[in-house]
Amino acid sequence: MINAVITGIGGFVPEDRITNEDLEKIVDTTDEWIMSRIGIKERRILKNGKAMSYMGVQAVNELIKKTGIDPESVEGLICATTTSDYPFPTAASMIAYQTGCKNAFAFDLQAACSGFVYQLETVANYIRSGRYKRIIAVAGDMMTSITNYTDRATCPLFGDGCGAVLIESTTEKIGILDSILRADGIGLPHLFMKAGGSIRYPSYETIDNYEHTVYQEGPVVFKRAVTEMADVAAEIIKRNGLTIDDIDWFVPHQANLRIIDAAARRLEAPVEKLMINIERYGNTSAGTIPLCLWEWESKLKKGDNLILAAFGAGFTWGATYIKWGYDG
Repeated sequence: MINAVITGIGGFVPEDRITNEDLEKIVDTTDEWIMSRIGIKERRILKNGKAMSYMGVQAVNELIKKTGIDPESVEGLICATTTSDYPFPTAASMIAYQTGCKNAFAFDLQAACSGFVYQLETVANYIRSGRYKRIIAVAGDMMTSITNYTDRATCPLFGDGCGAVLIESTTEKIGILDSILRADGIGLPHLFMKAGGSIRYPSYETIDNYEHTVYQEGPVVFKRAVTEMADVAAEIIKRNGLTIDDIDWFVPHQANLRIIDAAARRLEAPVEKLMINIERYGNTSAGTIPLCLWEWESKLKKGDNLILAAFGAGFTWGATYIKWGYDG
């Protein structure tokens, strides 16, 4: 049997920060309000005309340097993002070109905040087919580019960041062992961008009305995110004959600290097994889970059981069971 295993990870977050104190100067909010309702102290912002592909290039270059692979040996590069530099071409094609992965096929995958778990299963199936042995998965977003900084409910949520993982074939029973992916189109009116697509193309009106930024109905999204992330994680644990005690790390999407806490309680997951970095980075959409793995890499051991869970616009959600492939 051929399995797909993560064999290295890189990451990138911009140096510039937007703190809660910065937000207090531009919108009616306070540090206390943000911390008590969202749990974010600061978030990173990419400046100087740079965009999503720049972050992807930095993450992949770090990954290549750490693993020592020849970029020309990479057979595919898939980028999970909602904020590509352009409607076309893909961010993946630009990242592959600028990192020397000239022999790789490249395309973008869009599943909003669930992008990384959708992406892992996609890449794993390319590997399991036996036709590919080495693929890079890049996941991240420049969420500050689609944030409305006059909306006090959403502007504290989002930051910029990106992660990249190397996924290779193995005959060991480790790696990306199982995934459950779900979608429910009922989520459309509750979390989306109103304009910029083919149904409502850009105009003076759409720009004046901030329709090219994230629109979210918080209470609806909160309730569904808690329920779906916890339930799909429980489902994949049960399906693989595991218990909560068998899991070494739970890696939830970093959308809101209250969502993470509520989902963990529903799942009865111990706090000490949770990867949480939302206070420093905010919600980087598809980038949150790989950035957690990037920061916790040194603590991970070969054979550790990880459960990844995410929820995003669409609605989309899912969970992935990984048996970690190397000592950090």
